[in-house]
Amino acid sequence: MRIIGGKHRGTKLYTLEGLNTRPTLDRVKESLFSILQFDLPEATILDLFAGSGALSLEAISRGASKAILCDKSKDAIHTIEQNVEKLKAKSDVQIFQRDYLSVLEILKTRNEKFDIVFLDPPYETDFAEIASQKIAEYDLLKENGIIIIETDQTEKVVLNIEKWNLFEIYDQRKYGRVTLLFLKRK
Repeated sequence: MRIIGGKHRGTKLYTLEGLNTRPTLDRVKESLFSILQFDLPEATILDLFAGSGALSLEAISRGASKAILCDKSKDAIHTIEQNVEKLKAKSDVQIFQRDYLSVLEILKTRNEKFDIVFLDPPYETDFAEIASQKIAEYDLLKENGIIIIETDQTEKVVLNIEKWNLFEIYDQRKYGRVTLLFLKRK
């Protein structure tokens, strides 16, 4: 896995070992960041299920000003820290080794707001839907902020998002079994 654009282009990132992880494929990442290219300069990023931190660090490489990364896995946090060190991006990121709901609570009390939120939780969970609901409830998105959900259970996620009527799904992109959903406030 590597940074594919921006000032750190070509830098190889450390990855998580094991079968419990599934990094975003380079072709999906390339497409995603092509879509986001005009939203990234000076953007604030929240990455709730950060894994290796590749999405947030790609955003930092392409001009985002700040990223908050969260993962409850000790191994994931270690990998994120290695990648942040490799890119010399420590001043651009804040890392939480906590459950995503507790991080959302902390961000609420700090009155944080984000331009872009990445949600790439384990597919078989409803964490993306719950996180989206909490993000709306806690008012964590800036006025034109967006949420991007990576899932292989598109129908289920779309039904829940539409049922709660908090966000509009304004774009969907399918890459093999993976779909990216782009949400903005109604």
